[in-house]
Amino acid sequence: MYDVQSRREFLKSVAAMGVVYPVVSSMPLLADTPKNPNEKLNIAVVGVAARGAANLNGVKGENIVALCDIDSERLNGAAKEFPSAALYDDYRRIFDHDLDGVVCSTPDHMHAFVVCEALKRGLPVYCEKPLTHSISEARKILKLVDENNNITQMGNQIHSTNNYRRVVEQIQSGVIGDVRQVHVFLPAVEHFRAGKRVQESTPPDNVSYDLWLGPAPYRPFDVSHFHFDWRYWWDFGGGQIADFWCHYTDLAYWALDLKYPTRISAIGEKGHDGENEVPRHLQVEYDYPARGEKPPVKLTWSQGKFKPEGAEVMDKSHGVLFEGDKGRLWADYSNKQIVLQDGSEAVPVKPYIADSIGHHAEWLQAIRGNGTTASPFSYGAVLTEGGHLGNLSYRLGKEILWDAEAMKATNAPEADEIISRQYRKGWTLDV
Repeated sequence: MYDVQSRREFLKSVAAMGVVYPVVSSMPLLADTPKNPNEKLNIAVVGVAARGAANLNGVKGENIVALCDIDSERLNGAAKEFPSAALYDDYRRIFDHDLDGVVCSTPDHMHAFVVCEALKRGLPVYCEKPLTHSISEARKILKLVDENNNITQMGNQIHSTNNYRRVVEQIQSGVIGDVRQVHVFLPAVEHFRAGKRVQESTPPDNVSYDLWLGPAPYRPFDVSHFHFDWRYWWDFGGGQIADFWCHYTDLAYWALDLKYPTRISAIGEKGHDGENEVPRHLQVEYDYPARGEKPPVKLTWSQGKFKPEGAEVMDKSHGVLFEGDKGRLWADYSNKQIVLQDGSEAVPVKPYIADSIGHHAEWLQAIRGNGTTASPFSYGAVLTEGGHLGNLSYRLGKEILWDAEAMKATNAPEADEIISRQYRKGWTLDV
């Protein structure tokens, strides 16, 4: 009997060495180790509808051994394509299986619990954006990734598009000069549903509601905060900035090498006569320090009725607008436009960032030891924190002076209870 590692430990060590496991027909292999780089990986998926369905589709070529969702109708629907997968409503049961990776697509308030459990076990993890529901959870994930060297990918899929790569190359190559101001702007979401705290009501028979609530404070079931609309309640999500920050502002963080801001100031208004907890209209100003020879950057997030100065010049309703010494560059997910101050045409930049093989494919191949992921948690956690800081300033109604190293709002000790949220009795996140 050969003394070999488990399937998961084998893959982890191969990936850490950055090598491709060769196909050698004469080499004796055991069933619990991959026979070649093309052997299917054992994947568990937590959350199987909406973004979960898209992520499941992204890994469906692997061996889907476990599916988990608190809604049995959604779970059974997804299971039709994967009849051999074990089905659960409790994410903790997926760890009964020998896994090569975990995909997490739950509402935000559950991300850290699924992710941290997988990371502590040394597993590769793919998780939807934003990576966490709070700042302290993002820091805990950073700690675990540093300790375990996990292969990770945050689900800001636009990061893998060619358009973003070309924009990053143009900004970093100085096409518009040094950038000191960035505007990120988008309209309010049209399907924003008003929600009120409701009286006791009975969850549908197909929903394991207590497991859905997880660590969040108890509130009676109501469709106003369930499935997609959980995004607009502080107990479960962070509103539109949490939903889109990691897509839009990713471009600025990537192109300008931004990390933690030092000052954050937010203003906003709730929609629907103030019935929603999160703001429908929000504007946040961020100050980022100089990075080496790169100048300080002021980034402004504007959503809803708030419009950034200068955006009308490009006649755009949404996107990312970089203001440089030599001109402006606007981009959205798939388009870009450059306007130079001297009226000349921008000089083309020879591409130097390799095109992605696909956001999910990067993660799957990295598990096999082929390449790396472009949006690992070491990047995604820092990016996610920026969005949370905007919400923190809004919720406190004051400017925040942020000490990133200490994870403290130095001028607002009352921020601590939001930075590290309280969990419902019976739920702890031990890291």
